[in-house]
Amino acid sequence: MTAADLVAACSATLQPLEAAANAAWWDANVDARDETQRRRADAELALSDALADPATFGAIRAARSEHRLDPLVARELDLLEQSFAPNQVDADLRREIVELQGDIESRFARHRGTIDGESVDDNELLEVLRTSDDTARRTAAWVASKSVGEEIAGDMRKLVRLRNRAARSLGYRDHFALTLATTDFDEGLLFATLAEVDQITSTPFRTLKAELDEQLAHRFRVPVDALRPWHYDDPFFQDAPSAIGVDLDPHLREADLEELTVRTFEAMGLDIRNVVARSDLVPRAGKVQHAFCIDVDRGGDVRVLSNNTASARWAETMLHEFGHAAYFDGVGRDLPWLLRTMHFCLTEGVAMRCGRLVNDPEWLRRVADVPATTVADLAPQLRAASRAQLLVFARWVLVMTHFERGLYAQPDGDHDDRWWDLVERFQLVQRPDGRHAPDWAAKIHIAAAPVYYHNYLFGEMIASQLAASLGGLVENDRAGRALGTRVFAPGATQRWDHLIEQATGSALTPAVLARELAS
Repeated sequence: MTAADLVAACSATLQPLEAAANAAWWDANVDARDETQRRRADAELALSDALADPATFGAIRAARSEHRLDPLVARELDLLEQSFAPNQVDADLRREIVELQGDIESRFARHRGTIDGESVDDNELLEVLRTSDDTARRTAAWVASKSVGEEIAGDMRKLVRLRNRAARSLGYRDHFALTLATTDFDEGLLFATLAEVDQITSTPFRTLKAELDEQLAHRFRVPVDALRPWHYDDPFFQDAPSAIGVDLDPHLREADLEELTVRTFEAMGLDIRNVVARSDLVPRAGKVQHAFCIDVDRGGDVRVLSNNTASARWAETMLHEFGHAAYFDGVGRDLPWLLRTMHFCLTEGVAMRCGRLVNDPEWLRRVADVPATTVADLAPQLRAASRAQLLVFARWVLVMTHFERGLYAQPDGDHDDRWWDLVERFQLVQRPDGRHAPDWAAKIHIAAAPVYYHNYLFGEMIASQLAASLGGLVENDRAGRALGTRVFAPGATQRWDHLIEQATGSALTPAVLARELAS
């Protein structure tokens, strides 16, 4: 069998299994029940069983060593090895991991916190943290947002141990190292980049945080050193509060977020109406409360899950998720199936570039129909909001990435306290007095998207580099065409770092964030 024949055979086997697993995963997120979770686990295990075949894995490795391979076939073999390698573990262990992860995610989807005995969803909790001046009610909302952590923390630690056992059976230090090794990231270079981002953002973030805390102390009539996590707008302080940016909710209260999103992308020459039609965008019980985009079959079945309310937060989320959708939908359909995808950080970069439009004066005026005089008045605040969001989010990624590396290094360590050590170090948010709880476990990504958060930081860097290279996106079909041809169409034909350098004309470095913050 030639290398090309091997790739074709693998693709024929994997394509229907992956589509079935993705469709089942979608069903389990839009309707979290025992039945949908069982179907999801069965579909994921069927795909995992195919990827676990040792004979095929051996053939893939042998084929990669052949000389004079066609470049696309060589790239397909690289991607096959990255997919097969993590699955070369005991079948019972794989099943236990899949079932436990699915169970945790299902419990996340069904969980609702309570305030004064009343069940509340995440949108209601965030509304309290964004608007209420009642510290007692804010505290109750924040505690409610963390309640899922106490429910699933024990199983989270068990899942981490299982993932580590699988990784070590393959010769890796732990799951953290395995994930980086099979997603084109070098751990040493990653943490060198994180250290550089820490250095670039430390002083401006400290200044920003001091200004924010002065405002919050005045608002809540407490000394600065009495501020605690519930005084910020987001339970994890991963988004910039309106106090250091701008409150756009009054200008978007009447907006039809679906139509606004369609108009945004159509003006870039990107048609997303078919994706909107397949999507699930309304909050309800039993549905996961965050947002994501999924390419079910690498053939046009792209969907977005969201939980929209008429607000700036969900306007940004829609622009972000449909940035993913435009990318998934724009990958060259003439490419081989295995190459009809992209690296995580590339799609995050496009999504973040699109999400930033919510603070773009031109987008507000020309797409969201905010009056020109209002936009002119808001312009300084909009720039401050964009800069603040970049700083706040970069510091949050430092928390998450360092935390996960430590979690996998020592699953049974005191991560309840270590979490707050990192929050205080990178975010300058003081831990609650006397609290010792698994607040880290309330972050769904640790279960559902492990060792992923660094992709968001690289996505921010890519978003800034795309902005510098392609210019504005608002009603700019030239920029839309450039994204389509330079970024979307190549799919996974190249490594992510090679593709972004080719698309923008320069290698990606943290210096792009320094320039963004200084502009």
